[in-house]
Amino acid sequence: MFAAPGAPESIFPLNLQTLVTKNNIKYVHSLRLKKYRDAERVFVAEGPKVVADLLPLMPCRQLYAAPDFLARHPQSGWKGVEEVVEATDRDIERLSSLRAPREVVAVFRQPLPAAHSFPALAALPERQLCLALDGVQDPGNLGTIVRVADWFGITHLFASPDTADVFAPKVVQATMGAIGRVALHYVPLPELLSLVAPDVPRYGTFLDGTNLYGQPLENRGVVVMGNEGKGISPEVAQTVTHRLLIPNYPPGRPTSESLNVAVATAIVCAAFRSRA
Repeated sequence: MFAAPGAPESIFPLNLQTLVTKNNIKYVHSLRLKKYRDAERVFVAEGPKVVADLLPLMPCRQLYAAPDFLARHPQSGWKGVEEVVEATDRDIERLSSLRAPREVVAVFRQPLPAAHSFPALAALPERQLCLALDGVQDPGNLGTIVRVADWFGITHLFASPDTADVFAPKVVQATMGAIGRVALHYVPLPELLSLVAPDVPRYGTFLDGTNLYGQPLENRGVVVMGNEGKGISPEVAQTVTHRLLIPNYPPGRPTSESLNVAVATAIVCAAFRSRA
């Protein structure tokens, strides 16, 4: 096994390379566009925290890493890396899309689409709490919501087709590794929610809803969060059985028009889990 001088043999993979090529850089940059990510079924993650969290969870196609990163993260805990390139700081800068790139850029393989039929997806809320995202378009919001879901033990999210791409670089960075533990299914929400069993609650957040804190909340069902500007679409709203409001404090006090959708999601999830 190849090892750098003075380094323990166990930390370096068999396929270690030491040259970042122009083609490597061109390929990684191309993955900023959804059409190329979809064609290759891969996505890019950057930075030691995000990449280190994902390496045990998802197969990695290419890992461009500084020697210090490789030394701190032995390959024994990795799910599988096809190609490792030892990179300089300058290499990382040329590969990165971040303003302050650090140590490592990785190309991970996207998870294969879940082997769930449409009715099987609709059955998931019968036994667990799920989130549904209706047109959440800001990458930072989507990434934060995935991270919030992971924190509160919500492992399945449904998203309308016009929701931001979960594998976009800004989304991936905002998830802070949660993308490796949370599955996001892009589906037509009205059709999916209409298939959920009638006795399973379908919650939604509305400005004219009923105070969240005074409602009985189950730790199963679907919680719908809407678009940043328009809220929940009329088609999806028709499927909601419980309309919830996050009240401002104190009641009646002039305040902001609404909450950021990622912040609202965290508040709602905390309220549900407080009933567990």
